[in-house]
Amino acid sequence: MQDLLKKASLELGLEINEIQIKQFLDYKNLLIDWNNKINLTAITEDREIILKHFIDSITVCKYINFNDKSFIDVGTGAGFPALPIKIMQKDAKVTLLDSLNKRINFLKIVCDEINLSNVEFIHSRAEDGGQNKQLREKFDFCVSRAVANLSVLAEFDLPFVKVGGSFIALKGPLLDKEVIEAEKAIKTLGGEIEKIETINIPFTDINHKIIFIKKLRQTPKQYPRKAGKITKNPIA
Repeated sequence: MQDLLKKASLELGLEINEIQIKQFLDYKNLLIDWNNKINLTAITEDREIILKHFIDSITVCKYINFNDKSFIDVGTGAGFPALPIKIMQKDAKVTLLDSLNKRINFLKIVCDEINLSNVEFIHSRAEDGGQNKQLREKFDFCVSRAVANLSVLAEFDLPFVKVGGSFIALKGPLLDKEVIEAEKAIKTLGGEIEKIETINIPFTDINHKIIFIKKLRQTPKQYPRKAGKITKNPIA
């Protein structure tokens, strides 16, 4: 598994050291152990965790240097993509937000066990966090992976991003269709699509996409709305 981490990282053009490898492997072991207690992931094989969770998450590091920047991972779940990014760029200031306290407790244990500092944990729904004055428009970046359709996700995530910052979503191969449907939502919420990158996950046949959305203007105060309204009636 050590060789797989090294080779896959190099395929992405990213260097990984022995300390980082140990952190990833310890994280993997904790994930497998805790997955027997609470539902964290459907992916449970060592190789699959490394490629489909860890390597997939750090693809963002090809494009963004998070060191000395603040970012929030909305709907972080088992810590993806935030904790792999943090392992690769240890000086990033990370906030993990999730609606399930059991997952937050797991993430606290992971960070303690693998010695990740400067991480904040917030038990909250995304739409409540986006209206929280302590969190709203406070972050350089907001990242999410496999959370929701882009028009819904933009309303969850863009309120957290300060003007001049970026919202970054790790998405599947059907992103182009989502982009068309989300154009009005992104503009309404103060964003503009900056670029979309296509990524091949090394040693797999998986192609994912990353969309980078720049925050140009403040998000209107009425957004985000309550969760039911966001999912049932996306901005269109």
